[in-house]
Amino acid sequence: MQMDETEPLLADVRILDTERCDGISHKDIVDFNVDGDAENPIEWPTTYKWGVVLLLSFMAFTVTFTCISVVPIANQIVYDLEDGHVSKSASVLLVTIWELGEAAGPLLIAPLSEVFGRYPVMNGANVLFILATVLAAMSQSTPIFIGARALTGLSVASNVLGPAIVGDMFISEQRGSAISCIALAPLIGGTLGPAIGGAIAEKLGWRWVLWLSVCLALVCELVFFTCFRETYKLAVLRRRAARLRKETGNPKLRTVFDVEDRKSSLHKIWECAVRPAIVLSGSSVLQVLSLHGAVSFSYYYVFSTTFPEILQDLYALTPAAAGLAFLCFSIGSTISLLFLNVLLDKIYVKLRDQHKGVGAPEFRLPVEVLGAFGLPLSVVAYGWASQLRLPLPVLLFAAGLVGTTLMLVYLPLNAYVVDAFGLYAASGMTAIIVTRCLMSTVLPLATDPLVKRFGWGLGVSVLGGIGLVLVPIPILVFKFGSRWRQLSKYTKDA
Repeated sequence: MQMDETEPLLADVRILDTERCDGISHKDIVDFNVDGDAENPIEWPTTYKWGVVLLLSFMAFTVTFTCISVVPIANQIVYDLEDGHVSKSASVLLVTIWELGEAAGPLLIAPLSEVFGRYPVMNGANVLFILATVLAAMSQSTPIFIGARALTGLSVASNVLGPAIVGDMFISEQRGSAISCIALAPLIGGTLGPAIGGAIAEKLGWRWVLWLSVCLALVCELVFFTCFRETYKLAVLRRRAARLRKETGNPKLRTVFDVEDRKSSLHKIWECAVRPAIVLSGSSVLQVLSLHGAVSFSYYYVFSTTFPEILQDLYALTPAAAGLAFLCFSIGSTISLLFLNVLLDKIYVKLRDQHKGVGAPEFRLPVEVLGAFGLPLSVVAYGWASQLRLPLPVLLFAAGLVGTTLMLVYLPLNAYVVDAFGLYAASGMTAIIVTRCLMSTVLPLATDPLVKRFGWGLGVSVLGGIGLVLVPIPILVFKFGSRWRQLSKYTKDA
């Protein structure tokens, strides 16, 4: 039996006595019907499952759009809220506080979803996100606005629950494309955000940028509330067990995961809240991959915070034209998505067949190795194209390469975590997201001092060099990960 995230982290019970356990017969164990079960998310209609994937992608787009759309107008927001005074620190905090909130949110969202299920947590987080965005749109002071931004970051659920929900619904061979769609959506939202936000702020004012985000999030939540079904196996089975206890009058009916579980919900939430940190500390594979993924994704924020300045100061583009130039990043990301949709699952199946039909999470990583080389080199090319003021199409091409190679790193990483951690996927993704958010808050802050000291070329190359130093990580995990994982109970083969 595979370990699950509702049992104590240090428990080492792997097999249930099929005859008798704590007075409960195997006949009292509630599970899915192996001959077919309409309530099993794995067996849901493909059309519905992909509808859920598109809905998750739409919410992920909305979340990142809300985050990034205020970046080019941060000074204007502070200027209006401070009665004509602009504080550079307040402008920076207005943007970066989101990442700090997003780093903390999954520590609560993931454990709640593992105790109560994905459905109530996703809907609750979406409602909080909407209310916090409304507060930001109505703010009359900078502290209130910054606090509202922190709440919106705190309530982002799509990043941590999206891949976990995909893992709930799809078998390993089918997860690559779904995870690709969900991971691409935030990058598109972050690319369109500056262009649309700048245009709306110029015509209608910055508050309407946030009201647009409120409208998008409301549409998402209405669909989530009415059409989304619970996907987490434990929550579905517990609901079935409760229904059967009522219908049959048999109080002993339990899921296999609850046979020895006597803890309160509050105790479970606490255990789940600390689980991401324990899972991270207990898995050296996750530690090194989190580091590599965090540095890789921080390049996105290095790009998004420097690109407008480069286009406007070095290439004399208008703010509107600079916003449109962000589309090149989306084009690169889309190309990468198409590539991964075709190859990510095919590579997995081919490697599985070469290993006598035995699959392994490491079969997701060959593409990440390619991206691990390409991403830092693309970042270096982006910096030197700016330093040498090469023709604008060359700079845009370099920016597109950053988008392409970033996806080659991050999407296989997400797929690996879902495959390797199974029912621990939400905690694994939480560890990935927290480290990513912290790195994305800190590393971009080094860009301005480096550029002022060394120029765009050498300054950005220093950041790219960090990624090149970390290239061996995915290579080593791909080569030795199947044995390496056995050192951790959270990724140990059953």
